Amino acid sequence: MIKAYDERFERFTPEEDEKYLRRAIAVSKMSVEHGNTPFGAILVDIDGNILMEQENIELTERDCTGHAETTLLRRASHEYEKSFLWDCTLYTSCEPCCMCCGAAYWANVGRIVFAAAEQDLLKVTGNNEINPTFKSDSRSLLDKGQKAMVIQGPMESLRDEALAVHKDFFK
Repeated sequence: MIKAYDERFERFTPEEDEKYLRRAIAVSKMSVEHGNTPFGAILVDIDGNILMEQENIELTERDCTGHAETTLLRRASHEYEKSFLWDCTLYTSCEPCCMCCGAAYWANVGRIVFAAAEQDLLKVTGNNEINPTFKSDSRSLLDKGQKAMVIQGPMESLRDEALAVHKDFFK
C-alpha cells in the first residue's frame, strides 16, 4: 500500500526535499545542544510552509515517547484536522522508528521523507542503550496499514550529513 509517488506532492522537487531535510538535520543538532539524542523533525504543508519543528525530548523530559517525530505529531494532532495532515509531509533526519511510524499513521500524515535509513543509524549507534534500534524499516511497517502513505528515503545526498550528528554524539 506504500507509495513512492503521489501527485499531491508533485511540487516538492528533490532540491526542495533536501532543503527541508537540511532543516530537520539542523533541528537534530539543536536537540544535542539541549541535552537530547540527535533527532529532528519538521512538518511541512502542501504549499511548502514549515508548520512545526521538533527536537527529540526523550532524555531531558524523561519521556520514552519523546522522539522528535512522535512529539511533533502529538502537537500537530492538537493543531490540525486529520484531513489537513493527509496533505502534509513529515521530514525527519533519520528514518522513523516503529513508534514514530505508528504516530505518523495515526496522525494521518500523507508523506514521510527521511535522510538516513534506520539500518545506517544502527551501524553508528550499535548496541547503545540510549538508542535501541529495531531491525526494520518504515516501509515494511507502514505497508501493513490501510492507508496509501508516501515514503521517500533515504536521501543519499544527505545520508552522511544526517549520520555525522550521530557519530559525534555516540562516539
